[in-house]
Amino acid sequence: MVFITAQEILETVSMIRSENLDVRAVTMGISLDDCAAGDPHRTAERIHAKIVRRAGKLVEVAAELQEKYGVPIVNRRVSVTPIAGVVGSDDPTAYVEVAHALDAAADEVGIDFLGGFSALVQKGFTRSDTALIEAIPDAIGATQRVCSSVNVASTRAGINMDAVLRMADVLLAVSKRTAEHDSIGCAKIVIFCNAPEDNPFMAGAMHGSGEAECSINVAISGPGVVRNVVAANPDASFIELADLIKRTTFKITRVGELIAQEASQMLGAELGIIDLSLAPTPAVGDSIAEILECMGLEAVGAPGTTAALAMLNDAVKKGGTMATSSTGGLSGAFIPVSEDKAMARAAADGHLPIEKLEAMTAVCSLGLDMIVVPGDISRDALAGTIADVMAIGMINSKTTGARLIPAAGKRVGDWATLGGLFGEGPVMKVSTAGNSAFVRRGGRIPAPLQSLTN
Repeated sequence: MVFITAQEILETVSMIRSENLDVRAVTMGISLDDCAAGDPHRTAERIHAKIVRRAGKLVEVAAELQEKYGVPIVNRRVSVTPIAGVVGSDDPTAYVEVAHALDAAADEVGIDFLGGFSALVQKGFTRSDTALIEAIPDAIGATQRVCSSVNVASTRAGINMDAVLRMADVLLAVSKRTAEHDSIGCAKIVIFCNAPEDNPFMAGAMHGSGEAECSINVAISGPGVVRNVVAANPDASFIELADLIKRTTFKITRVGELIAQEASQMLGAELGIIDLSLAPTPAVGDSIAEILECMGLEAVGAPGTTAALAMLNDAVKKGGTMATSSTGGLSGAFIPVSEDKAMARAAADGHLPIEKLEAMTAVCSLGLDMIVVPGDISRDALAGTIADVMAIGMINSKTTGARLIPAAGKRVGDWATLGGLFGEGPVMKVSTAGNSAFVRRGGRIPAPLQSLTN
């Protein structure tokens, strides 16, 4: 048991009141291994019943803890065992039926999103994987809370380029299915390299095979707190600034640790992980880009941006790991364009092209996240962009993800309004130079030398 003093809680009061400190998500992970029934309809019924039984009090407990400590808890979520391995069918309609059961369960327990409509195909496809991927457009297009992720690459296996192409097709299909809402369905799909099995953030959350029967994973946040610390110390050296960020992140993480401990006890679940990620929202003052700009950049994307982000990411991890022994998930700094007003502004002003975002991907905790691209982007250009992000994760032995939104009917320079925490962002330019001969070679890009760690 980690003991947290009253003084530590009191130190966070001003952060909560004036600096947008919150617990971004309390996510319950639920194993569905015992729900497989052979018959898809019966499997869907078991899945619905188990989620309602295990997560029925999640929202109530989160509200109680929010009231008790005065710490806003923004999202209550559930992640489940990757569905491709639970249903075990080669019929896509079976997965669509299960997606509806997941959505109904999420609605019944009152959570925001449910993750785990997922498959792991970095080294190849099972028949179940193929059927789930084929079902994603119908599943995402017809549900409100279900999120999907597909792991197409890893440092151990390389990049499954056949899966990359299939996911490009999936995104274009989902774009058309949700065209009336600026293709918002694509915001609920993440394509991963080295996907973590304990991630509390959507849309990539899943409850991996090595996880407990039921666990609580907490995602902290606090870009506004870190921004104010950086802004208040314009003359600090990089060493001094890094130390200030570490101290601040320590305090933020202790809040997450407290919430995770109590939530897991109250819900009869294992304490899972604390995700140390700084995650922005469209709210003013809750921006990763503004932290980087307070370091001395005129606009995010200026020369030095990648170095600034690397320092921020490292300091956040160092401070967080001193505050908890239960780190996990993604743990770093997110750079989602549409969810960060300053990031979206820099992209619209031409300071932050996709190529610069790819460079930043090498040092942050995700990748090309919430990037709106033209609705008429070709399948091959979309696949090549995904492959580039996967390569960064594979070579650097880190998690990277692509959450790309081909906005139907939108062109470069237009804006897509996604709403809520998804925010809004400009349609960004993607190179139109031909790449078909490359992405259609098929097979896997082999695993790098870094995979030989035994």
